[in-house]
Amino acid sequence: MRRMNAQDFIRKWGPGGPAHGLNERAGAQAHFIDLCRVLGVPEPGDAQNYCFERGLVQTGSASQRSDGFADVWRRGCFGWEYKAPGKSLEGALRQLMMYALPLENPPLLVVSDRLRIEVHTHFTGTPSEAHSFALEDITRPEVQQRLRWLWTDPEQYKPRKSNRDITEEAARTFAGMAERLRAGGTAPAVASHFLTQCVFCLFAEDVGLLPGRLFERMVNVPTAPERLRSQLQALLATMRDGGLFGVDDVPWFNGGLFQQVAVPLLAAADLAALKAASALDWSAIDPSILGTLFERGLDPSKRSQLGALHRPGHHPPPGGARGAAPAAGRVGGAAAADPTGAGQEQKTQRQGLAGGAGPLCGLPGAAA
Repeated sequence: MRRMNAQDFIRKWGPGGPAHGLNERAGAQAHFIDLCRVLGVPEPGDAQNYCFERGLVQTGSASQRSDGFADVWRRGCFGWEYKAPGKSLEGALRQLMMYALPLENPPLLVVSDRLRIEVHTHFTGTPSEAHSFALEDITRPEVQQRLRWLWTDPEQYKPRKSNRDITEEAARTFAGMAERLRAGGTAPAVASHFLTQCVFCLFAEDVGLLPGRLFERMVNVPTAPERLRSQLQALLATMRDGGLFGVDDVPWFNGGLFQQVAVPLLAAADLAALKAASALDWSAIDPSILGTLFERGLDPSKRSQLGALHRPGHHPPPGGARGAAPAAGRVGGAAAADPTGAGQEQKTQRQGLAGGAGPLCGLPGAAA
């Protein structure tokens, strides 16, 4: 096996190097082979398991012809897509996600513009995490080891928390807040309605309908509980009517959830709970499971059921759910589709929630 020195690799592929100006097609295979030689891993050479330009049919193609290829593919490890320096790696990732299903859903999706390598996890039932490695860091032994895992041990990249773990953590956070609000004298209906609005905001933020992660930014500002309460009251009223909130243009959400805006008195522990909830990865949260656990958390008689587990892939309907409310008025329900089919149901549900519909709209306090 031929080897290459990491410094020579950087000089060759970095700005001003002899290979830096190669176009996307010319540079992809040469860069990958050099990287293999730096890391001491095998080079592609098996059409059935590990090869360049793996032919495939993109998800959603109208015919069964081979209409694309992944730059590099290793069965059970990764799909890899290259772009030339300066090109969008977001575009490369979208393209690779279109290829994921016909590539047998590799656990890692890797994109690179030769100046950096981004590893995006794609394990079933877990949130996606991104790991980035800059060209100049290739000299570091720990970086080389982490890159070597792409070939030898992809499970090293598997997120420690599953989607279910994150969903249950969100439910517990809001259940604790509901209990504190009730103990402080807030009527149960008022508490549940407000918390449903907060959950809605977090889902709307996840699909891009609240601009600039507005809710997360607001609850993370160090301030007194009464001042945050005033800001929340103003934001929810703006979501009801549409318009500017500070410098952010907030769309109008209909469906009835914001017709009544009454933010209860908050304590410091409630601010901490909202901050903790906003820090969760809401793209990983299963709305149907959260809806059930959330309702149990709001109803004291059902608190003992809060930790109940669900069978993988089973999404029980939230108790007492009513029909879906109308979709949002000026807000389109479109977020980026999941072209691989993995998690499509969850994303559809999140988009429905952010359009004024979905499981949480049937919870106590989510009046239509």
